[in-house]
Amino acid sequence: MKRVRVLVVDDSPTMRSIISAMLGRDPDIEIAGHAGDPLEARAAIKALDPDVITLDIEMPNMNGVEFLERLMRLRPMPVIMVSTLTQEGAELTLAALELGAFDCVGKPVGGDSGYGFSDLAEKVKAAAASRPRVSDAVRAPERIADFRSNGRLVAIGASTGGVEALQTVLAEFPENCPPTVVTQHMPASFTRSFAERLNKMCAPEITEAEDGAPVEPGRVYIAPGGDYHLSVTGSGRRVCRLLASGPVSGHRPSVDVLFRSVAEAAGAAAVGALLTGMGRDGAQGLLAMRQAGARTLGQDEDSCVVYGMPRAAWEVGAVERQVPLPRMALAILGLCAAGEREVV
Repeated sequence: MKRVRVLVVDDSPTMRSIISAMLGRDPDIEIAGHAGDPLEARAAIKALDPDVITLDIEMPNMNGVEFLERLMRLRPMPVIMVSTLTQEGAELTLAALELGAFDCVGKPVGGDSGYGFSDLAEKVKAAAASRPRVSDAVRAPERIADFRSNGRLVAIGASTGGVEALQTVLAEFPENCPPTVVTQHMPASFTRSFAERLNKMCAPEITEAEDGAPVEPGRVYIAPGGDYHLSVTGSGRRVCRLLASGPVSGHRPSVDVLFRSVAEAAGAAAVGALLTGMGRDGAQGLLAMRQAGARTLGQDEDSCVVYGMPRAAWEVGAVERQVPLPRMALAILGLCAAGEREVV
């Protein structure tokens, strides 16, 4: 099998060595070269033609986001952002993910290995095999006019590629959308910024979930990254609960935890949707939702950046119907509308 050739771009020689050592331990990965800034990176891309780039956010001459924007216009290719897990790093990394970066990892600091850094090799290989993101030109701008809810709760899970996928879905939600809870795999320092960015571009009120927050129509709750899992409790008055426990299905927050809680709290009065992402998180939870009578959807293979989580859910029978990303919002809202109707 052809090895994945990686260009490591970082202004720190130490960080370039750390990243190269991490990736070099994987026999399926070859370090094609290094660059200390975007100008060196541009020349290295032309000379080396790498399969994947790891790209620092903050660099001299031009920051990583500016370079990524030019790269995606002129020569689109898989890029993994390497970021400091700070508020400023979060804003820049989210902008990079919106521009089409495959995923992000946190820089190791002191004894902390950094968010996702230990999975860097797996992310690099997944990036090399990933599909190009869906162009805005093929998106269907359809909406359900005069949406009236039938009372269902919506639960959405996503991982790699989920920043753009969630933006695509939630941008189509009306101001009076069904109560919606979301788990997106993301560092702790990123989820609040992500919720704030979504809130500015979407009609519903979108916030980072807080323990005890009532789950209400017109609101979307994003699971905080880091130390907690988001769950939903209560059959009449439902509320968000943040659970402090270890990783589940390899993640914290875990989509499986959220979906299982919704299966128990809402049963048939729920819709679950599993979007693009690496791994299997969410498959068993979505199966629990379907077994409890909920309607369940999975993003289809052609529109996924990584058809991992939706594939796992489809294979265990958790997904009732696979839907292209551009029609996912319409499919969810159709199941949540008064006089429920199937949207295909």
